[in-house]
Amino acid sequence: MKRKSTALIVIKLFFLLLFVQYTQAQDFKSKIQKPDSIFKKGIVEVACGQCKFGMPGKGCDLAVKIKHKCYFVKGASIDSFGNAHAANGFCNAISKAYVIGTVKDSLFFVKFIQIKNK
Repeated sequence: MKRKSTALIVIKLFFLLLFVQYTQAQDFKSKIQKPDSIFKKGIVEVACGQCKFGMPGKGCDLAVKIKHKCYFVKGASIDSFGNAHAANGFCNAISKAYVIGTVKDSLFFVKFIQIKNK
């Protein structure tokens, strides 16, 4: 008799855990926001947003120009590819780069970036 009640408790706990995981997964899915636009991959201009693209802000931040619109980059810094203030750095020259990422809230979230000829 005791084995049956123990087995029943174990089964109930198992289903309770499954239910909790399912509801948490559903709650997480509802909080995911879609990006403003998906920019899968392509070649874009990359430089300092303030120095070369005239974007607002203090200091120097990496930015990309996609279809004549500039976005600050999240996921890579301006010094990730060498000294930004060198002669061919992002504060002194605009470079071409192959990128993969998404645009969301006026920011470019980079997943991959490869500078061409740098």
